[in-house]
Amino acid sequence: MKHNHSFYIDGQWVAPCVSETLEVVDPSTGQPMGTIALGSAADAEKAVAAAWQAFASFSQTSKEERVELLRRIVTILKRRNDELGDIISREMGAPLAMARAEQAGIGAVHFEQAIKAMETFAFDYMQGTTRILHEPVGVVAMITPWNWPINQIACKVAPALATGCTMVLKPSEIAPFNAVIFAEIMDEAGVPKGVFNLVQGDGPTVGAVLARHPDVDMVSFTGSTRAGIAVAQAAAPTVKRVHQELGGKSPNIVLRSADFSAAVAAGVRRCFGNSGQTCTSPTRMLVPAERMDEAGSIAAREAAALVVGPPSDSRTDLGPVASAAQFDKIQALIERGIAEGAELVAGGPGRPSHLNAGYYVRPTVFARVTNQMTIAREEIFGPVLSIIGYDNEEEAVAIANDTPYGLAAYIQGDPKEARSLAGRLRAGSVRLNSSAWDSAAPFGGYKQSGNGREYGKFGLHEFTEIKGIAGFLNE
Repeated sequence: MKHNHSFYIDGQWVAPCVSETLEVVDPSTGQPMGTIALGSAADAEKAVAAAWQAFASFSQTSKEERVELLRRIVTILKRRNDELGDIISREMGAPLAMARAEQAGIGAVHFEQAIKAMETFAFDYMQGTTRILHEPVGVVAMITPWNWPINQIACKVAPALATGCTMVLKPSEIAPFNAVIFAEIMDEAGVPKGVFNLVQGDGPTVGAVLARHPDVDMVSFTGSTRAGIAVAQAAAPTVKRVHQELGGKSPNIVLRSADFSAAVAAGVRRCFGNSGQTCTSPTRMLVPAERMDEAGSIAAREAAALVVGPPSDSRTDLGPVASAAQFDKIQALIERGIAEGAELVAGGPGRPSHLNAGYYVRPTVFARVTNQMTIAREEIFGPVLSIIGYDNEEEAVAIANDTPYGLAAYIQGDPKEARSLAGRLRAGSVRLNSSAWDSAAPFGGYKQSGNGREYGKFGLHEFTEIKGIAGFLNE
C-alpha cells in the first residue's frame, strides 16, 4: 500500500505527527498482512483545521459543480473496483467475488444515487413570503466500521460532498486499507484541498477528538451501540448533530401463509451472508410453533450446505469473521446458547474441522430459542441464527418488537398479510418476501439502533441545516 503510513490532509499525503503503527491482520490466517500509521490527537486537529478552512469556499460551490465532482468519483471508483474488492477481501475476510461485486461495487451505487437525488433536491424555495434554504451542515466527522467499509464510507461522503460539506474520515483500524484507496480516488477526482481528509486511528484517540471538537458540526457514526453512546457523550458538550447507525437484532417473521421451505432457506442465507457480519441480518427467525421441528431441519440442511473457507477460493460461501476479538465473542455466545438450553441443530463451537487457522466460525443454528435467551437479546455479529416459535400473529409482532434494537425487520408470507403487519414493526426498514436491497430507500434505525437516515435523498437531508428568511419578498 503506497500511502498506508501517511494521512490525507488538506489535499496531500502527510506524515503523522507521532510515529506509531498498528499491524493489520488477515483474518483468513490470523497473521499480519501489513501495517498502518496510527493517528494522534494532533493529526485529528490538523484534519479538522483543514476541513474548517475549506468549508468557506466549498459550501459556496454550485450544485452543478458538485454533481460533476460526484460523476468523476463514480468513474474512478468503477475503474478501481476490483482493487478495492481485493483488499477488502483480505482485510475483513469477505469471499473475493462478493467483495468485488458487493462490498466494493456498492460504493459507486451510493454516489450514483446521490447524483440522482440532486436532480430534484431543492436547496432553496419559497414558502409564502419566506425563503427556505437547505445549507450544508458544516464540518462532518465520519467514523466508519469494518464490516461493510466502502458502503459506509460512500453513503456518508457522497451526500456530504453533494450538499457542500467538508469532512474528516476515520475508518476502522481493523480494515483500513480500502480507505487509503478511497482517499486516492478523492485526490484523483480533484476534490478541493481540505474538503476530504483521512486520518487512521482508534476510537479512544482519533474518534474521541473528532466527536468532541468544537469545530466539528456533525458526527456521522456507524458501529456498535456501545461505541455510539460513547460518541454521543463526547459530542454532547458542543451540542453538535450526532447521526448514528448502530446495532441490530432483526426479526424475520415466517407467516403460516409463506412457502415455508423456501422462506426458511432464504432466511438462513440472508442471516449468514457476509459471515453474519451485517447489522441488518435477520438473526431471529420467528416461525409457527407447530412447525419448529420442520424449520430446524430445513435451517440445518441449509447451513450444512454452505462452504466455509478461504476468501480467495471461488467455492467459498462464508469467509472468516474479521478479527480474533470477534471470533472469541461469537464462540462465547454460542456456548451461552447451549448453556441456556437452546437446541443446537447445526454448527456449534470451534472452527470447521477442515480449517486449523484463521477466524472461521461454523454456521450455527439454534432451535427452540426463547426471546429472553442471551442469543436472542445480544447482537452476535456472526453466522448464528436463533429460531423462535410463536402461536399467532399478535405474539409474533410482540416478540419481534421485544428488543432494544430497531434497525430492520423481515416478513415472509402472503403479500397482503405481510403489508398489514409491516407498519406494526418498530424498525427503520422492513423487507417483505426476500425483496431486493433498495439503495434509494431510507436506511437507519429506531430505538438503540440509532437515529437519522442514510441513502439517496434521505442522506442529503441529514447533511443540511434548514434556514428560513422571513419577509424575503417584502419591500
